Amino acid sequence: MRHLLGPRRVLAVLLALTGCLSLTGTGTAAPGTDTAATAAPAGEKPRIAFAQRYHAVQHGGIVRAANSAITCRRPVSRAAAPCADVRRGGPGANHDFEMFYTDIDRDPNTYNSSAGEVRLPAGSRVSYARLYWGGNLRVGEQKPPKDNGRVLIAEPGGSYRAVLADTLTGHRVAGGADAFQASADVTSLVRGSGSGLYTVAQVNVAMGHSKAGAWGGWTLVVAYENAALPKRSLALWDGFDSFGVPGQRHTVRMKGVPVAPGAAGGGVVELVAYDGDRGVRGDAVHVSAGRGRPVPLSDRANPADDVLNSTVSEPGRPARRSPAYANTLGYDSDVLRLPDRLRGQRGDLTVRMSARRDAAWTGVLFAAVDVKR
Repeated sequence: MRHLLGPRRVLAVLLALTGCLSLTGTGTAAPGTDTAATAAPAGEKPRIAFAQRYHAVQHGGIVRAANSAITCRRPVSRAAAPCADVRRGGPGANHDFEMFYTDIDRDPNTYNSSAGEVRLPAGSRVSYARLYWGGNLRVGEQKPPKDNGRVLIAEPGGSYRAVLADTLTGHRVAGGADAFQASADVTSLVRGSGSGLYTVAQVNVAMGHSKAGAWGGWTLVVAYENAALPKRSLALWDGFDSFGVPGQRHTVRMKGVPVAPGAAGGGVVELVAYDGDRGVRGDAVHVSAGRGRPVPLSDRANPADDVLNSTVSEPGRPARRSPAYANTLGYDSDVLRLPDRLRGQRGDLTVRMSARRDAAWTGVLFAAVDVKR
């Protein structure tokens, strides 16, 4: 949805969860350890500085499962396409529709639920896993912020268990939206359950219609070890901040994630975003190494000048989702390959996000970069 003066999009937070525990994970997590604690979450802040959540150099990689929590029900604008066409991937923005929850579980005790696949290579061991969720609390209804820090998760073939945010939650009212992001460490759960479809329910998002639009979703990030794969630098960074004035940019230098000439085969960067509208040009993501020249990130699903375009995308064969809407109407969880032009540069990876026409809130980045042979 469009906000000419205030933040319009939110780059989501990757949040970890572990069973029914209240967790803390405010610093860098050591590979193979949970960050469970009995302390309560530290509350909410409108801005949280980006910081490294996890880092390891090991043979392996990072995968993620993701999905949106809300979709269109009927258009409220004469110019809007039919909802069925938009779900299949046609153009459409959430502020042009009355929005309603996705709910796949047939459980009368949940009002939204969706599923996404964690797809680990054979022989992998989970090093770290974190779940991120968030959305807009104010649309046709107002959701209570007290529910921001809790969701339900079911592992493949399992039953729901509650997950509580284990770290400071980002929460800000601006531009007609009431936006939040939360996260929790779920390493033990994912390590024990492995690959398959994970279902996340009760993401605290509002339905209905407003100029700000309804949006929300979740992403589960999983770092893993696998001796058969190249050695990579794996890093997860999160925060909650805005580049809310069109033309402003947000920069994250991922210290300790070097890009070096002669690396085995490149790498990937993932970002998560809320309220990115398909067809609204001017938002871009660039990467560089050291003092190198920024290079745009893009692929067939994500044009270089419309990266935040309501997609859940990744290189190669996509992971399964239910529902698998091609246009998620305001939720992005995109994995993009590092471009070949970056390989001649040397130094720490830097990610720059910018918007010419729309504002954005940034929340999560992860990278898996091959190290030099």
